[in-house]
Amino acid sequence: MKAIQLYYPPEWAHCYGCGYLNAHGLHIQTYWDPEKGESETRFTPRPYHTAIPGFVYGGLLASLVDCHSTATAAAAKAQAEGLSLEATPLRFVTASLKVDFLKPTPLGPDLRLVGRPKEVKGKKVVVETELYAAGTLTVRGEAVLVQIAEGFGGGAG
Repeated sequence: MKAIQLYYPPEWAHCYGCGYLNAHGLHIQTYWDPEKGESETRFTPRPYHTAIPGFVYGGLLASLVDCHSTATAAAAKAQAEGLSLEATPLRFVTASLKVDFLKPTPLGPDLRLVGRPKEVKGKKVVVETELYAAGTLTVRGEAVLVQIAEGFGGGAG
C-alpha cells in the first residue's frame, strides 16, 4: 500500500507536514482503507516537539490533524468519484480547521490518527480526525478541505 502523499506530483510535495520534498518537514504518511472508508497515519513525536516536559506541543498536533485531513480528503474524493490517485492526483488545501484538545498528549508513545470523511461534495470535503496516544483519544479535529484548482502552484489536476 502506498501513502496518499506519495501520489502528489512534485509541484505539490513541499508541505512542511506531509511533503516528501521538504527536507525539514514531518513527512507524515497517510494510508486509506477503502473498505472502512477511513484513513490512518502514525507519527512519533521527537523530544523537541515538547510543550511542557512530558507532553506534545499543541501546534504539532494541529499540524498532524491538518495534513492527515488533506490526504484523507484526496482519498475520499477519489473513492467517491471512482478515480485512481495514481492516474489522477488530487490535492486539497485547508479552508477551515477546528481542533479540540481533549486531554494532554503524552510525549513518548506513537500517535495514531484516524480520519473519516463526513461530506464529499463537489470540490469540498469535510473530514473528522481523531488522534490517539497509547490508545487514548487526546485530540479531535474537523477540517473543511477544498480541492486545488488545475494550475494552482504549477501543479496539474
